[in-house]
Amino acid sequence: MASAPASQTLSRGIRILEILADGPLSIDDVAARLEVHRSIAYRLLRTLEDHRLVVRDASGRAALGPRMAALAAGVAHDLQAEALPELTAVANELGLTAFLTVLDGDEVITLTSVEPRHALANVAQRPGARHPVTVGAPGKAILTQMREVDWPAADAALRAEVAAVAERGYALSHDEVIPNLRSIAVPLPLRGKRPAALAVVHMASRIPGAEIADRLQRSAITIRAALDG
Repeated sequence: MASAPASQTLSRGIRILEILADGPLSIDDVAARLEVHRSIAYRLLRTLEDHRLVVRDASGRAALGPRMAALAAGVAHDLQAEALPELTAVANELGLTAFLTVLDGDEVITLTSVEPRHALANVAQRPGARHPVTVGAPGKAILTQMREVDWPAADAALRAEVAAVAERGYALSHDEVIPNLRSIAVPLPLRGKRPAALAVVHMASRIPGAEIADRLQRSAITIRAALDG
């Protein structure tokens, strides 16, 4: 049976939400990113505003609205609920931003993150941030849970690195997703759910990577026990 045609209007509306996840934009900027006339971008934004998915500030720039947070909270609600206390503990114990990611197609998406309470400076990891599963520590931790036949295109170097991650139990990355940032991630395999990973992100840390990974692994065990038990 032939597939039903996709809705161009719906697709553009979703694309606007994805674009605004990177920060507020003017109507002209949205139109340019969508490659549509300004009037089309305006009508789409007005519809999203009516549903409180988008808000506009005094200068007219559009941003994601508070309704988006409520919708996001419903995604993998049980996983987020179990992960949040562990992420909070990791963030405050290590003084590093801790976050939960899951596989989304060929990308890794951040579901929730926690910044340390008393750190003088820390790196923010915005929920909804995404990057290819083939780069970054969370992506490699997730690839260890997948069959190679299900991976996106991967060269020999990536296959060797993921094999090393599987043997070591944690993944490391530096400058792969955001310049000057380092990340450490551990796999979070859950029965009946998409592959996931727990991770921290930082610019520099005096704590050895293996020690950070050990703390993340203990949190992963706690979350798995709560969800799989």
